[in-house]
Amino acid sequence: MTESRTARLITDTLAPANLVIAILLIIGWHSTSSATGLGWGLLAALFCGGIPFAVIVLGLKRGNWTDKHIRVREQRAVPLLATMASVLIGISLLVVLQAPREVFALVVAMLVGLIMTVIVTIWWKVSVHTAVASGVVVILLLAFGMSMAPLVLGIAAIGWSRVALRDHTPSQTVVGALLGGLAAAVVFSAIR
Repeated sequence: MTESRTARLITDTLAPANLVIAILLIIGWHSTSSATGLGWGLLAALFCGGIPFAVIVLGLKRGNWTDKHIRVREQRAVPLLATMASVLIGISLLVVLQAPREVFALVVAMLVGLIMTVIVTIWWKVSVHTAVASGVVVILLLAFGMSMAPLVLGIAAIGWSRVALRDHTPSQTVVGALLGGLAAAVVFSAIR
């Protein structure tokens, strides 16, 4: 497999929506150790991953952006703001329906990370891929301990793939990882 094919496989497989849905299902299950927790994870995944991905697909079909990873910084405002609105609705439902604290904490951490990313994106093209990946790894470390530490290599692989595809510079991937990890560490730890 060529370098660009490997980079594309990593970028697409470990895309933000996929990681968001996966971590919500994992933490949902972890929050109750039952199918009920998985249901909470599914509900949160709908608003944090499913609807935002649908917005991206719809925008692609309408020609609003160039690709599913929205490489053009100026095209990112609408999908990021739509994601923020969807996450806010999801948080409201989690509160009203009294979701497990861990699921709620994770979604709030995602919202804070998203807000930080939107703010940086106004001036600079930060990597959402590495921000989400770093946030996911930090959440797994906080929930399951140091046995998850090898997953840090996944953040590096995603960063490499984004640079290899010329979608980001190394500094954009590092800053993305720092933003996502910081938001996850501070917010998830404070709320859970």
